[in-house]
Amino acid sequence: MTFSRADVTRAAGDGLLSFPVTDFDDAGRFDGESYRKRIAWLLEYDISTLFVAGGTGEFFNLGLEEFGEIVRIAVEETRGRVPVIASAGQSITMAKAHAAAAEAAGADGILLMPPYLTECSQEGIVEYAAQICESTSLNVIYYNRANGALEAQAVKALAERCPNLIGLKDGRGDIQSLNTIIKTVGDRLIYIGGVPTAEIFAEAYLSIGVNTYSSAVFNFVPEMAVHFYKSLRAGDHDTVARLTNDFFIPFVALRDTCRGYAVSLVKAGAAQVGYPAGNVRAPLTMPNAEEVEQLKTLIERVR
Repeated sequence: MTFSRADVTRAAGDGLLSFPVTDFDDAGRFDGESYRKRIAWLLEYDISTLFVAGGTGEFFNLGLEEFGEIVRIAVEETRGRVPVIASAGQSITMAKAHAAAAEAAGADGILLMPPYLTECSQEGIVEYAAQICESTSLNVIYYNRANGALEAQAVKALAERCPNLIGLKDGRGDIQSLNTIIKTVGDRLIYIGGVPTAEIFAEAYLSIGVNTYSSAVFNFVPEMAVHFYKSLRAGDHDTVARLTNDFFIPFVALRDTCRGYAVSLVKAGAAQVGYPAGNVRAPLTMPNAEEVEQLKTLIERVR
């Protein structure tokens, strides 16, 4: 761990967040050399924190050994310029193993994913998250989504129990619920926008005090992603509206044509700009030729 808790909290709570895709070769194996080049390229742009092996990075498709290698490469290539956050999850046992691997590789924190598949009570989710937090010295950001979604009082209880819990990433897009959490828990935590293509929610997030979000499209239009974020924070409503209409609305429409395209289109986009990362692993599927052409048109429009 390179950064202090206060440093990680500041970096992850204010600034554009990068969630790089994970590189695979033609045989579907992790490609460390290609991934190292990707991290170096993305770090040329103005980001505050690097989240590796996340949802966009196909965390759900990674073995523990390659997960550790991904984190190690990211930490080496970052060289202390920004904090590195890795993911953890699936079960308590597996999440503890992810956290241990991330800590051994030099990460500054973990993004804790919801428990795998099963339906859960609020008390059960708190216990799941707390046991993982208590197993590591790393900073923890909880990803509030799907079957692991916590309501305000549960988030408050988890924050009171776990001092290394520093943040909550929203994956639901329920502004009313998120605003209730923020008003209940206050500045004890940082809050991150985390719905797919989070830019489409950026203005709503900002209106309730969520200053940052995960940018998947940063993987293939980094200049535009940074410009959009800076325009948002500067109150440049005209630029935000133009980019939303020219790119994000049609991109979301294309994304929604097939489940899983929130990741697949990002990999296709990276290939279009000269940084191919290979195909997604099953059960995800890559877009077809016609969809890639539509994506190419969108990229050319904002580049």
